[in-house]
Amino acid sequence: MSTTDHRKATITGLRALADFLDTNPDVPVPRTSISITYFPDRADDAGMRAEIDHIAELLGTEIDPGRLPYSHYRTGLDFGPVRYEALAVLAAARARHEAVTSYEDCIVPDTTVNPAHAA
Repeated sequence: MSTTDHRKATITGLRALADFLDTNPDVPVPRTSISITYFPDRADDAGMRAEIDHIAELLGTEIDPGRLPYSHYRTGLDFGPVRYEALAVLAAARARHEAVTSYEDCIVPDTTVNPAHAA
């Protein structure tokens, strides 16, 4: 599917979902906010930041300073409880994640049931 076709399909799907929820009021919706997040293709940090900066310009928004300490370069625009955001996970955050998950196969949880905790 081309980028243009995918974009059209996404917009059509969102409208169809909104129409469905509007005409089916008994179907619950999340009580929390809903986010649609765009992630740029992985590149060097400068390239990903430049793409997010461009998106911020298109949206008329700023970069979220609260996520910078976590190496998440993010901007977004809220439509009530629905948010469109663009997020680049920078190299430092990816390295931290890889370090944490590198131990996954080294740890085997004890799955036996302790009778004292079964009740």
